[in-house]
Amino acid sequence: MTTATVRVTEAVANLRAAFDAFAATDLESLSGAELIAVMDEYEMLTCRLPAQRHRLLTQLQAETTAREMGAKSWNEVLRIRWRLSTAEADRRLHEAADLGPRRSLTGEPLPPLLPVVAVAQAAGLITGEHVKVVRAAVRDLPGSVSTADREKFEVALVREAVGAGPKALAESAADRLFLLDQDGPVPDERERQRKRGVIIGNQRRDGTTPITGNLDPEAMAVWEPLFAKFAAPGMCNPADDRPCTLGTPSQDQIDHDHRTQAQRRHDAMIAIGRIALMSNPGQLNGLPVAVIIRTTVQELHSLAGIGTSGGGTKIPIRDVIRMAGHASHHLAIFDGATGAALNYFRTRRTASAAQRIMLIARDGGCTKPCCTKGPYFCQAHHGKADFARGGNTNVDDMTLACGCDNRMVDENGGYTTKFNARNECEWHPPPALEHGQARVNYHHRPELLRHRPHDGSEWAERVGQLDRLLFPAEYPPEDASEDRCDDAGWPADPGWHEDDGWHEDDGDDLTEERLLEQFRAVTADIDFWELVTGDHHHGGTGLRGP
Repeated sequence: MTTATVRVTEAVANLRAAFDAFAATDLESLSGAELIAVMDEYEMLTCRLPAQRHRLLTQLQAETTAREMGAKSWNEVLRIRWRLSTAEADRRLHEAADLGPRRSLTGEPLPPLLPVVAVAQAAGLITGEHVKVVRAAVRDLPGSVSTADREKFEVALVREAVGAGPKALAESAADRLFLLDQDGPVPDERERQRKRGVIIGNQRRDGTTPITGNLDPEAMAVWEPLFAKFAAPGMCNPADDRPCTLGTPSQDQIDHDHRTQAQRRHDAMIAIGRIALMSNPGQLNGLPVAVIIRTTVQELHSLAGIGTSGGGTKIPIRDVIRMAGHASHHLAIFDGATGAALNYFRTRRTASAAQRIMLIARDGGCTKPCCTKGPYFCQAHHGKADFARGGNTNVDDMTLACGCDNRMVDENGGYTTKFNARNECEWHPPPALEHGQARVNYHHRPELLRHRPHDGSEWAERVGQLDRLLFPAEYPPEDASEDRCDDAGWPADPGWHEDDGWHEDDGDDLTEERLLEQFRAVTADIDFWELVTGDHHHGGTGLRGP
């Protein structure tokens, strides 16, 4: 261990010790003015902390790569290692790139891209919200603004941030941007290409999905005649018994069309999409391009529940039944005890279309934990053993994995996969990303959470630590002289042995009858004993004595 390593380790340990000492202090004796003074110092320290995280992130990126750590991107490293959201990981990476130290290709140190913001944050003079406002304002500066004016713009905003809140700072930044570019941007092809795009948001609780975006002139020219045709009054109206999707709607259909223009465009997009799907647009990951929806026979019969599309969209079961009226159906049958897929076994390197359908029905999407990619974006991955290492191309040996995660599987420093006893594909991360996280992805099949084992789970140690904090009375100190069960009135370990007629049983198999039969071997007063079950964190079954 180098001297620098020792110094950094000691500094972090001192920081932790100082925080623990502060957390242990008594605040009740402080006056209001004293509390305000302490909070001033605490807020300043909180504002300073991100600056050191920028240093750590930039140095980590200089020392290694995300691929060497076993991830496909730095965003994934942060998401997996420190359990962050994608947005938070992106924010930290972008802030580190703007505010962290840099070096030239030849090794000379360079100032941060936003040096004034970096200095103010390191001193604790501005908050994270101020940083967000200034970064956004600098990003919105027109390309015609000179480097010198950009620096003056940054200095002016940071000076205001020291004495103003984020809202006032944002308003001032907007005013300054307007003064710099009163005539608006000059029409520029490169600027149009940069701004083009369609953003599809996350599905809301009511089932709708927001869409926003910018169309370039060519894209708008393509959609204009399509909307003029299919979004005209009377066209593609789902309220009609026979919606008009071709030709000209009748006058009655036009008169009874009470939809808004936005609703007509929405319904037109459905009709245009169906026409595109019926035009045989080729294949996607080994299957024809088509709408894929997963559901169960039970949900179809009960007319309740949801179906899940290949892209992860939740669809009410009544809509699924309506859509299935003009669709091809595939029935996937599973072993109810193990979840193992039946049939469709072929010894070949690539999965057949039938096998892919079975994988979609069983897995629902990429099986790597934290991945939300649906089956539209997935490949068939040999989960038990790679084909080159003797693996079979059988449904029970394969799983779904998106292209990026499939390429991350590597026994030499990457992810490894295997199937557990419940036929779930487990993904084991490389050492650099290991922190006791989940091995199974429950995003596509949340019903699997009901069958997760409590003991021996991936984060059992962390859950135990949390339980000790929440329920300290139920966890006596390990060095206690006598560990007793208050409810039963006997020591926690009564000292039963195999020759007493007792043996270990799985909790699911230990029924009341079997428990009573075994207990007759050690007591004749069976009528005085009653069956009891475990508490909120113990799932066992036992007998309580008199």
